Formats: sequence, C-alpha cells, structure tokens
Amino acid sequence: MLQHLIKVEPVTAEAIAPFGALIGPRAPVRPMNLDYYLGKVATGRQVEFKSDTPVELSLARIDRRPLEVRYLERHPGHTQTFLPLGNQPFLAIFAPPSESDLPDLDALRAFRFEGDTGITLHRGTWHEFPFAIEDNTHIVVMLSSQTTRDLQQRAPNGIEAFGPDLDKKDINTRFGVTIALQE
Repeated sequence: MLQHLIKVEPVTAEAIAPFGALIGPRAPVRPMNLDYYLGKVATGRQVEFKSDTPVELSLARIDRRPLEVRYLERHPGHTQTFLPLGNQPFLAIFAPPSESDLPDLDALRAFRFEGDTGITLHRGTWHEFPFAIEDNTHIVVMLSSQTTRDLQQRAPNGIEAFGPDLDKKDINTRFGVTIALQE
C-alpha cells in the first residue's frame, strides 16, 4: 500500500482558516473588558457555532495511537469544536470542505495544537479525530446530537458510517493509501 506523508505544522489562525477558526489565546480576537468586574474580566466572541439539530458537549479521553489516518469524516449539518483541557497538546489533520464525495488528499494539512487553543471546524471540513501526544489527553467535543446517532450506524461495508450529518470514509479502502503524520 502506498504511503502519503503529511508534515505536521504549528497551528496559526492564517494556516487554519480554510478549515475553521481557532478558539483560545492564539485566536486573533481582541477581548473586551466587561465593566461589571472592574476590568478583571475580558471576553470576546471567537467563533459562531452552527447546527441544524440539537447540540451536545462530550468529553473525549484519547491516548497515543499510531499517527496514521484511517478515516476522514465531515459534517454538513454543523460546525464542530475540539477544545483541549489541562493544557494538553494534540495533532489534527484536515482537508477543506468540498462538493466531491471524497476528500482531496492533496489538500490535506496537519497541525499541532499546543493545548491552550482549540478549533471550530467549518461545516463540511474533512477531518480525523485528533491524535493525542500524551496518553490520557482530554478534549471537549461540541457536536450535533445527530452526529452521535449517525456514528452508531455502520455502513453496509461495516467500516464506514453515514447519516444525515456524517460522511465517514475509510481512507485505506477508498484510496489504497496510508496517510501518516510526520512530526
């Protein structure tokens, strides 16, 4: 099987823009002080979360696994957010939203998130679930309840999943390649 290597790059607001927007201190959002707290609280709207169905927050605990991308998925009905807890870094890989039934492997980019910043993906951004750099990494995932239901429904081939808000493709089967992240 062919191997497709994707070099991991540091995350910046500009680099991530085709896929989503940063949330956290690395995001290019100027906080505004709230008068109610003597200037001790500053807040700023970082992203707009959108969903066609009810939304849920889940907590994912992820351990290190081989840096090989097995699946790429997208969600047409909502944006999706990944927020690290405990300042734990993680890696993520994305391909931009597309009209095609499959992601553009030539457009794949991988990023290192330092643990103080997360991301809200644009609707339809292709992605794999984040990769832990340290075992027992915790990430809050904000997603549609429909996607949670869709993940329970396996496709007839038994390895993919589809639903109204999920298009999860097995990359090895679809392309005959292994995608690996290179730090």
